[in-house]
Amino acid sequence: MKNEILNEIPMSMAQLKEELERIKKRDKELNFRAAKTEEYLNQVVSLKNSEELFKKLTALNVPRLKEQHMHKIIDVLPTTVDDLKIVLQGYTLTVNNQNLKKIVDTLNEFLAK
Repeated sequence: MKNEILNEIPMSMAQLKEELERIKKRDKELNFRAAKTEEYLNQVVSLKNSEELFKKLTALNVPRLKEQHMHKIIDVLPTTVDDLKIVLQGYTLTVNNQNLKKIVDTLNEFLAK
């Protein structure tokens, strides 16, 4: 059986963890690679309600900030503007300081809950 990629969508590690749990329920067991991924995600991912945080980041309407960037921000959860700049420097993306501050404030507010 040959697998075919139908489409690619960015997702955060928390979403991947949920998807693996769904597959595990469906198939009763994960293959080797998926099991290793699940083991890693169980150690690393601690965020609950990543969808809610994604909606809050989307609501900020930051120009040029795409879905893939928001998922990376959710994975890393930077708490300072400098940390956020480091996360985003891997992309060809420029975000002004005012928007960077709004993103960090949203993250800190969400994490304080």
